[in-house]
Amino acid sequence: MPGPRTGSTLSAEAYDRLRADLLKGTFTPGSKLRIGEIARGFSVSASVLREAMTRLAQDGLLSASPQRGFSVPELTVGALEDLTRARRIIEAAALRESIADGSLAWESDVLAAHHMLERTAFTDGGGHITEEWGQAHGVFHEVILAGGRSETLSKVATDLRARSALFVHWSRELVVDETRDVSGEHREIAEATVAREVERAVHALECHIQRSADVLIASVTAKASA
Repeated sequence: MPGPRTGSTLSAEAYDRLRADLLKGTFTPGSKLRIGEIARGFSVSASVLREAMTRLAQDGLLSASPQRGFSVPELTVGALEDLTRARRIIEAAALRESIADGSLAWESDVLAAHHMLERTAFTDGGGHITEEWGQAHGVFHEVILAGGRSETLSKVATDLRARSALFVHWSRELVVDETRDVSGEHREIAEATVAREVERAVHALECHIQRSADVLIASVTAKASA
C-alpha cells in the first residue's frame, strides 16, 4: 500500500505536470502564470507549486522576476538566434570529440538510443508530442555527445539543450511543418556518428538544430508582420 504523499512528492508531481503543459504549448509565450489557479487545478498548495516553478525556472522553462512572478518565456527572434548559435557551436565541438574519443561501447549506446527513439510514438491521440518520445529524444542527443573526454563540454551542451527544450517542442507543437522529416534527420546523425564521418555528422547535427529554430523564427516573423 503506497504511503502518504509528501511535500517533495507533490512538488515533483506538480513539476512534471506543469513541464508537460509548457512543452505542449498550453500557455501562450510571454504569459504570466496564475499560481492560485494552477495550484487548484493540480490540487496542491501554492507553496508546493512555487517550489515546482522555481525548478522549472532553473531549467530555463519559465521566467521569474520580482515584479511579474513566474511567466512563460517570450518567443523572440533574438533569443532563438542566440540560443541556436550557441548550441551549434558547443554541440558541434562536443560531437567532434565524441567521435574522436568514443569507445565501441559508446557506439552501441548511440545505436540503442536511436533505435529507442525510432520505435517510440512521436505524437499521442491529440496530436501532442508524447512524453516518452521527448525522453527518448533527450537521451539520444545526450548519448551522441557522451563519448568525449571533456565533462565540462558535455555539461555545457546538456545545459544548452535543457534551455532550448521549450523552443524545440514549440517548433513541433505550435507550428506545422509537413516538409520536415525529423526521423530522417535523427537517422542521418546516428549513421554518420557511428560511421565516424565527422564532417557529415556535424553537418547533420547543425542542420537539425537550425531547422527547429528556423521553423519558429518564420512563425514569429510572419505573426509580427501580419
